[in-house]
Amino acid sequence: MTFELFVAARYLKAKRRQAVVGVVTTISVAGVAAGVAALIIALAITNGMRRELQDRLLGSTAHVQLMRVEADGIRNWRPLLETLRHLPHVTAASPGLYEQVLVARGARDGGAMIEGILPDDEMTVSDLLKTATPGSVQVLQPQSQAQTRPEPQETGELPPILLGNELAETVGAVIGDKVTLISPQGEMTPYGVVPKWTPFRLAGTFHSGFYQYDSSTGFVRLADAQRLFHEPDVLSVISFKVDDLDRAPAIGREIQEAAGKGFQTTNWMEQNREFFKALKLEQYVTFIVIALIVIVAALNILIALTMMVMEKTRDIAVMMSFGVDPAQVRRIFLMQGLLISLIGTLIGLVLGYLASWAGGHYHFIHLSAEVYSIDTLPFAPRPLDGVIVSAVAIGISLLATLYPSQTASRILPAEALRYE
Repeated sequence: MTFELFVAARYLKAKRRQAVVGVVTTISVAGVAAGVAALIIALAITNGMRRELQDRLLGSTAHVQLMRVEADGIRNWRPLLETLRHLPHVTAASPGLYEQVLVARGARDGGAMIEGILPDDEMTVSDLLKTATPGSVQVLQPQSQAQTRPEPQETGELPPILLGNELAETVGAVIGDKVTLISPQGEMTPYGVVPKWTPFRLAGTFHSGFYQYDSSTGFVRLADAQRLFHEPDVLSVISFKVDDLDRAPAIGREIQEAAGKGFQTTNWMEQNREFFKALKLEQYVTFIVIALIVIVAALNILIALTMMVMEKTRDIAVMMSFGVDPAQVRRIFLMQGLLISLIGTLIGLVLGYLASWAGGHYHFIHLSAEVYSIDTLPFAPRPLDGVIVSAVAIGISLLATLYPSQTASRILPAEALRYE
């Protein structure tokens, strides 16, 4: 142990002639600990929110989507689908036809995006159907020749539909109930365009935990959607899952080139760019605001060391008279400030990571899914955050030691001991 560190540790543990110095030192340690713990918890929450929302978004949507530039529908889509699903980096592909409709049951209704799908293909690019009522996905399997025959079969049975559980609750429907889909793609009559309505049977619901989808999404058979929207054997989108999420834009351009002229692609990054920018901005703002706690603790360190220099003026003069140079005196108080910040930072790290682990393990903080899209507050502490927070806390604390340590090094032994 160096001389400077030894003296700094002794000063930190020694009894005070003035009790207020010890109180301020304790407050300084507690302030650093509180600031570090708060930063760790806040960063764990923002990282957890980002991870949870991103995972649910990626589980609920395709990584890349292909559509027509003119929005006139994808025709002759089967050979195109087979060609594109074998491209490099494409792991799955699914056809879809979607349209905004009104879902009604009696006097209650709600807007929804209804998508016609092939269930086996859809489950390879999205996890929404995996949360559906057991056995309900099977009823969406295409009927014989359903994709090539748009005319409804005269069976007298209502076509099935799956709705998000929040949407089903909004319209007051339970499994087995009849719901009516009202499409804006209506029929021309002498009185103008009359919206087309078609009855469906609610075969099941799904619960993804993402309110945006649970409250406004439904699935029907592809052939039923084509009949409902007057789009015989036409798709509006082909969805893809890729093997590298970070390269989704580049892979999307490759898919677009392979599809030919008149097509365009979009990807999960483009669709949610503003959302993730907002989360990133929130993380920065949270870091800056809570870092003010560390700055306040650093001011306490400044006050504590300044008072200690005043208390130890005679001791400093005696040491300097025995040959301790001003640089060593400066390092003594720098070491003392470092010890205060290290102790506070260590306590803060332990408290912050313990609180983050408990919050992530027990999920005791619940949220409103209608507002936040998730129902519990997620925690995702990262080791890198601990390194960054520790560096910031120790750096700010060391800055606070510069003035008192410099003041201590300028003490003149003769002046300090003149009246002793």
